[in-house]
Amino acid sequence: MESQIILLIFILVLSIFLGIELITKVPSTLHTPLMSGANAISGITLVGAILSSGSSEIVTITLGTAAVFFASINVVGGYLVTNRMLGMFKKK
Repeated sequence: MESQIILLIFILVLSIFLGIELITKVPSTLHTPLMSGANAISGITLVGAILSSGSSEIVTITLGTAAVFFASINVVGGYLVTNRMLGMFKKK
């Protein structure tokens, strides 16, 4: 059990460093489209959160409801950023 926790902490720290490296290497012209696509993928998280918030355990319901809230913010924000980005390409 303890070795699993250490492994999970190692994976978390490694993914943080990898994420920082990847984000700093992305040019600013690609950042908005990539983030919009990543935020749209949060719809998958939203479906999983809705499914888990329908559980019978109070902890799962609470965490699922919080996940629905935060995933909804992420999805809506992703679509707003995409809409704004596409609006920059429209002719006036």
